[in-house]
Amino acid sequence: MYTLAVRREFIARHFLIGGDWGAENFPNSHHYVLELQLTGNELDQHGYLVDIVDVEKHLDEIVGYYQEQMLNDKSEFAGLNPSIEHFARILCTTLNERIKARNITALKVVLWEHENAWAAFSINR
Repeated sequence: MYTLAVRREFIARHFLIGGDWGAENFPNSHHYVLELQLTGNELDQHGYLVDIVDVEKHLDEIVGYYQEQMLNDKSEFAGLNPSIEHFARILCTTLNERIKARNITALKVVLWEHENAWAAFSINR
């Protein structure tokens, strides 16, 4: 089993709803670290699990979409608390739709909100 991981850092804003979470109930920024892990059993004819240039293109587009944005204002968070768990799922499902490599059997997004808190979401293909 092969795994390739690519990582990006970005800043986005949010505020939590539906509970009393102190300062998190007010708009605040987080320095997110997104790690995308791609898994598969076989390499392609070039000896790659996936074209990393293609993966980085999709990752950069998605990070650019969220960079310096208020998550609460994004349509994908409508009716949702913009928690790190929901954000990890949204990122993972979006990347799964965009990355077309046939030999990928699973995708996983690990999303760090700060140095001691992260959430992950996985999709098996």
